[in-house]
Amino acid sequence: QVQLVESGGGSVQPGGSLRLSCAASGSIFSIYGVGWYRQAPGKQRELVATIASSGNTNYADSVKGRFTISRDNAKKTVNLQMNSLKTEDTAVYYCTVAADWGQGTQGTVSS
Repeated sequence: QVQLVESGGGSVQPGGSLRLSCAASGSIFSIYGVGWYRQAPGKQRELVATIASSGNTNYADSVKGRFTISRDNAKKTVNLQMNSLKTEDTAVYYCTVAADWGQGTQGTVSS
């Protein structure tokens, strides 16, 4: 089992940036792919981005060109850099590894 803790959420204006981090426990973190998901009020949880153990990345169309996922296996962290934020990016953001989920961190984009 992997323990995950997200951080870095907050409130920004449209066009602003947030950097989310996911810290993982466990010695086998490096062999797993990691995903960031989000859930907006009244909506289903949706995939935002993934990064494989190889470093290959995948993004939802809605965030391509604005969000960047990265990982540091030595530090057991995965980051999500979110730029050019829009109001529709407002959601609770979750990271997931090997079917385990963090508690989520709120990101709010509002003028």
